[in-house]
Amino acid sequence: MTDEVLLFETIGPVARLTLNRPKAMNSLNLARLAELDRRLTDIASNDELRVLVITGTGSAFCTGADLKEVLAGQKLGPGEADFLDRANVVYGRLRNFAKPLIAALNGVTMAGGLELAMCADIVVAAESATIADAHANFGVYPGAGGAAILPRLIPLNMAMYLLLTGKSLSAAEMKACGLVCEVHPDADFADAVLKLASLIAKKSPVALRRMKEVARASGDKTRADALLHEQVMLRAHMRSFDFHEGLQSFAEKRAPQFQGR
Repeated sequence: MTDEVLLFETIGPVARLTLNRPKAMNSLNLARLAELDRRLTDIASNDELRVLVITGTGSAFCTGADLKEVLAGQKLGPGEADFLDRANVVYGRLRNFAKPLIAALNGVTMAGGLELAMCADIVVAAESATIADAHANFGVYPGAGGAAILPRLIPLNMAMYLLLTGKSLSAAEMKACGLVCEVHPDADFADAVLKLASLIAKKSPVALRRMKEVARASGDKTRADALLHEQVMLRAHMRSFDFHEGLQSFAEKRAPQFQGR
């Protein structure tokens, strides 16, 4: 792990990216966004890596944008890409990332940090983690999904509570809302995240990719169209190596050896 703004490591088939700006509560700057974008390209193209975990160092997962860079964007001319433009490109890539993505909230998570976590397929949190939208506390507006996506992930009244009050909730409270899937003691957190990621990494990569595609698209479809999408995907999947390997291994009472094709 040698990068300054973003630590990268691999643990078997699991890739882990760690936001590494603890003195600034892991706020996002242009350098980190650029490095994150580069790493996503590398991980996506590496078939040996099957699951991605994003977490943070120190007491925070991520507290959102570095406000100095947001303010600097106000001085740009018409048509020039500012920090929010670049952030939304990277967040878009995360939302559409083909491999399973886990956000591991090790500490304070707010504003753009919450929006970053919402890009993940699965969110897990350390017991001490706190989670907030917090934009209302500073008179600013969500720019990467806070108002648009949060109500799709948790009940509307709880999304409105977070958006309008700016209050922080505990990891346990956010688990009750449905945003957080697992909460673990701080001392066991890193091991628990790796255990979850390793479990997912044993599954068929092609099956998981197709499940993600259908599940992510279903919210914008009618029930009938979503079911049709699933059936079309199933027919394609039935021609895959992994489909036949899964059935064969079950019949032979052995562990499957998925190849992702």
